[in-house]
Amino acid sequence: MTFTGPDGKERCSWSAATPEYIAYHDTEWGFPVDDDRRLFEKVCLEGFQSGLSWRTILTKRENFRAAFHDFDYQQVARFTQHDVERLLEDEGIVRHRGKIEATINNAQRALEMAATEGSLATFFWSYEPDPNDQPAPQTVSVTDTSKALSKELKKRGWRFVGPTTAYAFMQAMGLVNDHVEGCFVRAKVTAARKSFRPPR
Repeated sequence: MTFTGPDGKERCSWSAATPEYIAYHDTEWGFPVDDDRRLFEKVCLEGFQSGLSWRTILTKRENFRAAFHDFDYQQVARFTQHDVERLLEDEGIVRHRGKIEATINNAQRALEMAATEGSLATFFWSYEPDPNDQPAPQTVSVTDTSKALSKELKKRGWRFVGPTTAYAFMQAMGLVNDHVEGCFVRAKVTAARKSFRPPR
């Protein structure tokens, strides 16, 4: 389903929920990303979103970036228990001990992944599914591929990376084009994916 935005353009209906979603939907969601920092950031923010709305996370995203050194996983990997306690006092982010500790843990796992795989992008894009073998856009929240990605991440020691979180990550980072038919951004993402060269 789509909704007609204030500019008269048709968009995925979820972007009607709040004004903040429109820019995110139009310029970020679904466009392919191969930047390791952005990929790490999204894994972490999806983990923080667990049990919450994306709006909560999106409105706090700049605060999260400040708190976690712009999600430079090399820096976050060096965080200590003192940093955990400091972040638990930070009202600008979601103050959840388990999620904060998971972010630090995942930064350490990201360092290991970059060392063994060459980059986070190389690993994540190896899970790009065949676009001809995808369910209709926004009809599922879990796929076999997201289950496999989640399973491998957990095997490598990552936390807060369940299959639903993994699929939300895949949607946002462009591993799948989940903009619905009729959404004006779908064609833009399709074009971006055609010119994108996944790291191998």
